[in-house]
Amino acid sequence: MLEVEGLRVSYGAVEAVKGLDLEVRAGEIVALIGANGAGKSTTLMTISGAMAPTAGRIRFLGTAIEGRPASEIVRLGIAHVPEGRRIFKRFTVMENLRVGAIARKDRGGITASLDAIFEYFPVLRDRREQPGGTLSGGEQQMLAIGRALMAQPKLLLLDEPSLGLAPLMVERIFGIIRSIHRSGTTMLLVEQNARTALALADRAYVVETGRIVLSGPSSALLDDPKVRTAYLGEVTA
Repeated sequence: MLEVEGLRVSYGAVEAVKGLDLEVRAGEIVALIGANGAGKSTTLMTISGAMAPTAGRIRFLGTAIEGRPASEIVRLGIAHVPEGRRIFKRFTVMENLRVGAIARKDRGGITASLDAIFEYFPVLRDRREQPGGTLSGGEQQMLAIGRALMAQPKLLLLDEPSLGLAPLMVERIFGIIRSIHRSGTTMLLVEQNARTALALADRAYVVETGRIVLSGPSSALLDDPKVRTAYLGEVTA
């Protein structure tokens, strides 16, 4: 579904992503794990069109998308839940969700999508006339995911969905992410909690200073001594 080859991205003179390669197959959850500043979020932003690459190729369903506007990439079937949620705090919950469907014309389909999102997140139905900024952190994360789902993505990019949330809310959010995946949505996940990410994903890539240094099935990476020491907080012999 997604092929990234030789991706390079810079912030001025600083190169944040340095020749990164990855792929996501239809139906998978693929995780990117690594330390803060490794280039994971930059990779997602470049895939979704929020940043332009300096080199490399990004192909989605066989179509080159590197450098295309974010609005066009959304229409092709990629939606991005950014780090920090970035909802419109003065908009109501319903207004935020409708922003996610701005490129759609099918009114009946939009209503069906809203119903599906309220099934995943019943609290959003109860809060639908509240400004987004009055929601709790966990509810704002639900709203950010719901807004992305309103675009009917084939591929959902999730950037740090657990950031700043209490453990019980993290468990709840990841349970819903599993349900969304079971409904047929492919996912590329960036997550600070490596253990949670690897437990959820089919495959994973370990990113260090803008490069992939390890990759493979999540079960294998969970057993890798380097991963266990560097990212899972374990001491290995």
